[in-house]
Amino acid sequence: MRRSLILFFITASIALSAPQDELSYIKQKDEINALKKELTQFYNTKEAEYQKQKKELEQLLATIQKEKKETTELVKRNQEILKDIKGEVASKTAKIYNKMKPKVAAAILNQMMDEGKVEDVFDIILKLKEKNVTTLMKFLSVPNAATITEKLKNYHTK
Repeated sequence: MRRSLILFFITASIALSAPQDELSYIKQKDEINALKKELTQFYNTKEAEYQKQKKELEQLLATIQKEKKETTELVKRNQEILKDIKGEVASKTAKIYNKMKPKVAAAILNQMMDEGKVEDVFDIILKLKEKNVTTLMKFLSVPNAATITEKLKNYHTK
């Protein structure tokens, strides 16, 4: 009988505790579902913000790339214009020196080279007619003629 009584109490306690465990389980499940909904909503909100910021950054990057391309093209055009201007000036200068007497032109070029404007003189000589350069070289000082000759030699090897 004692065994029956103990068995009865154990069975009763299991029966009474089962609904509470089940209620507790259901309550926890509901809390987890609510938490899951909150997290999903939070994630969706953050994902939407991220996508919006990503789109803004992509637009900004596209704008920057467009402006960079425009700037590069502008620089290239300006360099071409500058090159044309320098070429025009060199051409006009060459025309003037082609018409000058070689002795006078050599004196001017010697003076320019003595002032350190070797590149300017070289640019002028490149634009002159070959016949005039040969005559002009006779009247240049020996060091200046040597410098120009060396530059011409290096210019042709490039």
